[in-house]
Amino acid sequence: MVVVGAGSTGAAIAHDLALRGFAVTVVERGEVGSGTTGRNHGLLHSGARYAVTDPVAARECIEENLILRKIMPEGLELNGGYFIALTPEDMDFRQTFLEGCEAAGIPTRELTKEQLLRMEPRLSPKILGGVMVPDGVFEPYRFCLSFLASAQARGARVLTYHEVEGVLVEGGRTRGVQVRDRIRGRELTITADAVVNAAGPWAAKVAATAGCRVPLILAPGVMIAVGVRYSHRVVNRLAPPGDGDIIVPQRFTSMIGTTSWTVQDADLIPIPPDHVERMMDAGEAFFPGFRRQPKRGVFAVARPLVGPEEDQAEGEGFERAVTRDFACKHHEAEGAAGLFSVTGGKTTTSRLMAEAVVDQVGRWLGFERPCQTRTEVLLPPRRFFTERVVS
Repeated sequence: MVVVGAGSTGAAIAHDLALRGFAVTVVERGEVGSGTTGRNHGLLHSGARYAVTDPVAARECIEENLILRKIMPEGLELNGGYFIALTPEDMDFRQTFLEGCEAAGIPTRELTKEQLLRMEPRLSPKILGGVMVPDGVFEPYRFCLSFLASAQARGARVLTYHEVEGVLVEGGRTRGVQVRDRIRGRELTITADAVVNAAGPWAAKVAATAGCRVPLILAPGVMIAVGVRYSHRVVNRLAPPGDGDIIVPQRFTSMIGTTSWTVQDADLIPIPPDHVERMMDAGEAFFPGFRRQPKRGVFAVARPLVGPEEDQAEGEGFERAVTRDFACKHHEAEGAAGLFSVTGGKTTTSRLMAEAVVDQVGRWLGFERPCQTRTEVLLPPRRFFTERVVS
């Protein structure tokens, strides 16, 4: 088996495949988690963000949140999160929000303004109240390393800085991949019974080398890290998903995001200056003085959302309503049996995505074994370097 991509999705798929007895090679054009995964908040979703707008994604998030707490004991900061009302309209949304959380199985606790300010004294005194949910925080790079270390312990091979130049297809059947070692400058052919394309926003480009199409919406978002950890817990706005409505504490920084628009090329994402201004204004509304803090990083990367079969249009706004669910497309009807492309989802649901993908691949190969990743405790991320097989 070949897995293309070593972000959270590819890493989780490699781990699941290895646990089920497959021989696995992961190829990644850059460093582990250097694409979409490495440029996200690091938010372990409770699902509350999607409880009203995307109930399916909300239920998946809370279920996976609880599983990850058990299988990744060293990789998570289980600090919780708040949804905070800044306006009377936010307070009006609270009941709808609570009902959505209850329907999705997400535990909540209502908090008064006074309680919130006691727990998070840097919050604006203008807040009106809020709700506590079981959000958490992870470090994206180490998140991926835990899955990959566990896969390597089962014999998987991880080749970073190996870029796929073509998916090999003969007689309507996928035979492997042609890759270029970007460090040594050599070409390699890796044969496989099946190829799982988990290249995130580059999945369409990988599939195109086999003459296949992946329905994909590339939805970048701007995120900013400032050099102060403003809160102990994750801070969300008590409102439907919008711009600048999450601030995640990451070590000694606070990361705010995100905006959203669509593009056609994941490698060409200029950061709009007005998006940066909107993020800083949004941060100021939560934490007075936020705008004055030094920026430690300003970045954007495309989220690979499940797209329609017809071509997408560029623009801003509609992608907020697109499901955060995931899809796995088998390209058999396009003449590339054994090529599977994965899109959508979130880092929080990467284990679930992997389970569904490996189930599908196993059925097609006639090699069906039960998934073990719901209970298999992952190795610490540092083991990635001691378990690594050098090619």
